Amino acid sequence: MSAFIYGLGTGFSLILAIGAQNAFVLKQGLKKQHVFWVCLICALSDSILIGLGVTGFSKIIQQYPLIVDVAKYFGASFLFFYGLKNLYAAFKQTAVLNPSNIEPESLFKIIGLCLAFTWLNPHVYLDTVILVGSISVQFAQDYIQFAVGAMLASWIFFFGLGYAARFLLPLFQKAISWKILDFIIAILMWGIAVSLVI
Repeated sequence: MSAFIYGLGTGFSLILAIGAQNAFVLKQGLKKQHVFWVCLICALSDSILIGLGVTGFSKIIQQYPLIVDVAKYFGASFLFFYGLKNLYAAFKQTAVLNPSNIEPESLFKIIGLCLAFTWLNPHVYLDTVILVGSISVQFAQDYIQFAVGAMLASWIFFFGLGYAARFLLPLFQKAISWKILDFIIAILMWGIAVSLVI
């Protein structure tokens, strides 16, 4: 059980930092658009990567750092343009925005964005594959329990974030709140993009 608890704690400690993926989940939760699928993709992707990490895939990534480098530059480009999109939205929006009157986006578009936020983020590989994989070595006999704990942290966090976001909706009955959120997300995306390439 200690390996499971340690894995759960490790998973939460790595995922709680506000990153591009978390900001995207939060915004979809506020908009009440495809929340289940966004949470499912994020949690499932984390589980796959954690599984790869504890089964030794981290050694392959360490031997072939090109994998992380490719994700780094593609990820930085993606975050830069997504940041521009949010900045444009921050200055364009003038009406009061409620989730019910926000223009719906297609499920395929949201799935594509969600996959990009996850798989083009080199920090995902460093955190879930290399770091979690390295820590799991301490639990040679119980690495499965450790992995399950780390995976469960992702499922709890993403579904909690996606569905708890609606409790913030009263704050977002004003257009200025959406403008501020979009502006903060734009700055966050650009900050992460810059950190990836310097």
